[in-house]
Amino acid sequence: MSLLGRRGARCLRSTSTHGQLSPCTGNLRPFSVLNRPQPNYPGHIPLTTIERGALAIGSALGSLVNPRRADLIAALGEATATPFFIYRLRNAMLSDPTGRQILRDRPRITSETLKMDHLRTLPENSVGRTYAKWLDREGVSPDTRDNVQYIDDEECAYVMQRYRECHDFYHAVTGLPIFVEGELALKALEYLNTLLPMTGLSLFAFVRMKPAEKERFLKLHLPWAVRSGLASKELINVYWEKVLEKDVDELRRELNIEQPPDLREIRKMIRRQQKEEKERLQQQQMQQ
Repeated sequence: MSLLGRRGARCLRSTSTHGQLSPCTGNLRPFSVLNRPQPNYPGHIPLTTIERGALAIGSALGSLVNPRRADLIAALGEATATPFFIYRLRNAMLSDPTGRQILRDRPRITSETLKMDHLRTLPENSVGRTYAKWLDREGVSPDTRDNVQYIDDEECAYVMQRYRECHDFYHAVTGLPIFVEGELALKALEYLNTLLPMTGLSLFAFVRMKPAEKERFLKLHLPWAVRSGLASKELINVYWEKVLEKDVDELRRELNIEQPPDLREIRKMIRRQQKEEKERLQQQQMQQ
């Protein structure tokens, strides 16, 4: 029976005491493009196709204007991850023993669950100590990641949350800083590793870089990202909480990730050269 037929049958069964047909009093919602189902998990915001498209376009434009808007980048990631891409990432976890364990345990990465004070006491080149040092150097915290809201499937929502919370571990293991060059290099690697569209779309921020930065990115960090991104194992399947005491160089070898050029040292060297050139020109002018 069609939906209209079932509704009609319910109305016909609803009769008055005099045998007259009474108005259908069911709680049927009027048709609207904004109709949406009930949330599937706490914090879930279901979206219609039109809303999802608007969110993707708006967040993409907003994050291009201001790449520091983490909320817009998060919204872009969720709006563009479904339906195919987040399922691919979830299936990659299901096909891996460690990935399946992560999905069973559902760990969350916060300063409390990781016990940051303890990480700072681990051996110098351990993953945990490297992660803590990177957070301290960059002035960021694992507690600032937004919760997933717009992915309908509850398990896939956790996969996206896990990817989001592991992002700083990728930074720490590679040593890439959070300014634009470092972020774009890491996003290029993540795109080839995860195929999440947001990571690829983030590369459009390339247009905001200075000419020297663009040249350096194309010459050094993009080739590194391509090599490592294509060769590396699925990063989503790393159970970071269980490898905190592992040597970070050993972990990079296991993941097939090269150590990228040290962007901070490169920038320091350039500033030093610029300073020396400026002093040399000043001395020449004084001698004239």
